Amino acid sequence: MNSRFNMFLIVVCFGLISAASAEAGSYNLFNSKPKGELRDLAADRPDNTETPITVDPGHIQFETSVIAFSRDEVGNAVGKSTTWMETNLKFGLVESADLQIVFAPYISEETEIGDAVVGDQSGFGDVEVRLKWNMLGNDGGKNAFALFPFVKIPTGSDLSNEEWEGGLILPFARDLREGLGLGLQAEFDFVYDDAKDEHRLDFLHTAVIGLDLTEQVGIFGEYLGIASSDYQAYASAGATYAVNENLQLDFGTLVGLNDAAEDFSIYPGFTLRF
Repeated sequence: MNSRFNMFLIVVCFGLISAASAEAGSYNLFNSKPKGELRDLAADRPDNTETPITVDPGHIQFETSVIAFSRDEVGNAVGKSTTWMETNLKFGLVESADLQIVFAPYISEETEIGDAVVGDQSGFGDVEVRLKWNMLGNDGGKNAFALFPFVKIPTGSDLSNEEWEGGLILPFARDLREGLGLGLQAEFDFVYDDAKDEHRLDFLHTAVIGLDLTEQVGIFGEYLGIASSDYQAYASAGATYAVNENLQLDFGTLVGLNDAAEDFSIYPGFTLRF
């Protein structure tokens, strides 16, 4: 049994366990929870720390970066990447679980040395399938926690490494006081190493503080670390604006704190729930 099939089984098994745990007659993907009973809108963006809260059953949520631009300078080479409309499409399965499909319709990557472009490729990105299973705090309380397995499916485009990858995300959130929250996350990623022609395990960890300035405006500050072949350290900050109970606009930035990290990226976007 190969590794890609193992990762697929993880996602399927978690989905079956979550569905089986739902009480008979409860809301599900085909029996929508009434709009008047929905939880407050909870999004995985624009910070890098995922929320443990799931989408209500029978509802759909779009979380989209309208455009994401990143830049990284290594020696005399400058790499630039622009991603359009990268979207996390979420489906509320049952009270405690949602299914997510993450895709980027168009990515453009370019490498420059001086005034010369030495590398240029574009196309559709790989697709991620993720399943969030809330274990604690979905419907109230100071603490919330979830299990979050995912698998990356290669699409065969010029931007794909043609390898199946996956991992497990463990997000935790705590309300410190009204309008002030803490988020912590551990993430284990099984990724392909081109140089060694084998998969390796990376460890990603985050800590974020979120503050509500008003009922509609919020800000956050975050630390992101990636323990990979070289440790990468980042600082992230951004803001959100709640247009209404189902639409939130946002803006995020990410800045590298050491040489191994990408220099910076920006990504304005939105979250929309139906």
